Amino acid sequence: MEVKHMTEVTTTVWLADSTGHSELELTRDQTMNLIQENEGHWVYAGNQMVQPAQLAEADWDDVGIIQLV
Repeated sequence: MEVKHMTEVTTTVWLADSTGHSELELTRDQTMNLIQENEGHWVYAGNQMVQPAQLAEADWDDVGIIQLV
């Protein structure tokens, strides 16, 4: 019997902060946690400003690059 390993979809997240910017490859849960930890940052997906709740409901396969600035 073949066991298929499911992998969580990740996306690229750019985080701008006082030290510059970091580029991360994160899952939906990791991204939402990062947004909560960096409250006050503006959130962009597909070069459009979005609310965290919108991002939580987005199709993660098509969300594209997420930016926290």
